[in-house]
Amino acid sequence: MAASSGKGWPTFLVVTGLAAAVDLVTKEWIFRTLGMPGESRPIGLVSGVLVLETNLNEGALFGMGQGMGAFFATVSVAAIVGILALVARTTTRSDPWLLTALGLIVGGIIGNLYDRVGAPGLEWHAPLERRGEAVLAVRDWIHFTLPGVIDWPIFNLADSWLVIGAGMLLLSSFTAPAIAADAGGAPGPRSSTP
Repeated sequence: MAASSGKGWPTFLVVTGLAAAVDLVTKEWIFRTLGMPGESRPIGLVSGVLVLETNLNEGALFGMGQGMGAFFATVSVAAIVGILALVARTTTRSDPWLLTALGLIVGGIIGNLYDRVGAPGLEWHAPLERRGEAVLAVRDWIHFTLPGVIDWPIFNLADSWLVIGAGMLLLSSFTAPAIAADAGGAPGPRSSTP
């Protein structure tokens, strides 16, 4: 029993660590490359569609709740605690698909939470009254636009991990758990593919 108690944790922790690390490394790179918002010209990857440009978001999804960073940081910590409690369940740890989804979500939360509590050395350069203050805002840098159709709010990889993880959870909700062939008919672990 003790040998199986750790089953699943490595998958969850590796996905979480990789998701958070890739998000934070890319944010650091783009902000070092382009500087603070407005300091450099954006990098166009696909003309008029996909641009790399820096942006700071003191709110949440789509920029809602500006200035409520402390609230969103608290919610983030609570979400991580809740997900860790879920991963502590044996049934969760036996489902690689679910572990991957939850790992992506926690990795995304950690990436944005790191920014909310103040990325080291990042200070406001404008407006003048905020110059020199620590930035307690999420660093965004991916801007997707379909001219005449949509101008998507600037986002980052942490946001992408959150959406992918949530999508995986949604997909898994449509799949029925496999029924174990035991005499009791208890639900067995779900297949790792949706």
